[in-house]
Amino acid sequence: MWPLVAATFFMVSGGTYGIEDIVHGAGYGRAIIFLLLTPVLWSLPTAFMIGELSSALPFEGGYYAWVRRAMGNFWGFQEAWLSLVASIFDMAIYPTLFVAYLTRLFPWFSINYRGVMVGLAVVIACAVLNIAGVKVVSTTSLWLFFALSAPFALVVILAPLKYGALFHAVTAPTTSKVDLIGGLLICMWNYMGWDNASTIATEVERPQRTYPRAMLVAVCIVAFSYILPVAAVWMTRLPAGAWETGSWADIAGLLGGPGLRIALVVGGMFSAFGMFNALVMSYSRLPLAMAQDGMLPRIFGKLNGRRAPWVTIIALALGWACCLNLGFERLVTIDILIYGLSLTLEFVALVALRIREPELARPFRVPGGLFGACAIGVAPALLLGFALVRSQSESVWGMSSFALGAAVVAAGVVAYAINRVLKPSGWTTEQPQPVA
Repeated sequence: MWPLVAATFFMVSGGTYGIEDIVHGAGYGRAIIFLLLTPVLWSLPTAFMIGELSSALPFEGGYYAWVRRAMGNFWGFQEAWLSLVASIFDMAIYPTLFVAYLTRLFPWFSINYRGVMVGLAVVIACAVLNIAGVKVVSTTSLWLFFALSAPFALVVILAPLKYGALFHAVTAPTTSKVDLIGGLLICMWNYMGWDNASTIATEVERPQRTYPRAMLVAVCIVAFSYILPVAAVWMTRLPAGAWETGSWADIAGLLGGPGLRIALVVGGMFSAFGMFNALVMSYSRLPLAMAQDGMLPRIFGKLNGRRAPWVTIIALALGWACCLNLGFERLVTIDILIYGLSLTLEFVALVALRIREPELARPFRVPGGLFGACAIGVAPALLLGFALVRSQSESVWGMSSFALGAAVVAAGVVAYAINRVLKPSGWTTEQPQPVA
């Protein structure tokens, strides 16, 4: 279970890094409220939904297989389409964070396109690790978790010793423009991605038992990893306006000197690398499952000796590399919007399967019967409304994020139609059976 918890931790969080702009936009008090309420309203409902569906249907491709089973080929294709397109924006965030922390130690990398080259190196390294197999990735995630958690444990211990001492601390001028809604969106982003671990179900021991337990444990670990360090630094009275992406390095320097600052920077790089590495493992199983169903060319189903879909990994890495130069908040906004649509389909699949297959064996079940299955999707849907509001003001590639999201949805329908015409006889009509 613990390697799955570690992999899930990196697919969702990767540690306390990436939450700095929440404090900048919302202030300490509201930031902690966001960090407390978001897992209750956003993460726990998602974890419950995943716990039921992954224990009932532990298939290759995870959430794609659930939606396809519940609502047919069209919606299964759309689920995979939206998830893969969202991954193009999501996966560009982690090399961006890697470079943000690297430049805190070596500003030389911020000049010209040096940072982009470093981001590209991260993409290549993680692709190579994933081609080496899922066991290598999960073991790496477990060790990276301990490596990046240690500096934050020191921050939590040292911050109370400097109670109120950083009110007039001198920090570098921030460039963050994140406001209250932007802080909430970044908080949602930091708590999303629980379904990503479902795509490797056929490579998890006893998935019916392991998944529900791993999801609930991971939710608690992620929430504590965010809240405790922020609350500790609040005690020092460091101004909230001093926070921006990468600020944990400066905060660590104020609390523990150059040694702790370097440890936080290296930990930030570990975090970004670990998140990207774990998500390559997750996203690469989608085209693999689609190729096995005949929805993509068979070449995407090719596996090496370690059961890694190497063709898919290389193809996705090329797509992820194309978005390395977009800004952090812009990536977060479009990522949440597109991901939110795919997550909505998963909640619909939960209800549809309750209605269509009431006798389906469910080792873990969302409490409350059909009403409970419907109710847990309400809070995540309301939070997605904030992403819709912000998407109309954010611009990506010359259009609003909302317009880009609409174009992505339309393109998915067109892609399905083309695929259906080209390969109508190659599509699997039988539903796969759960693994033991």
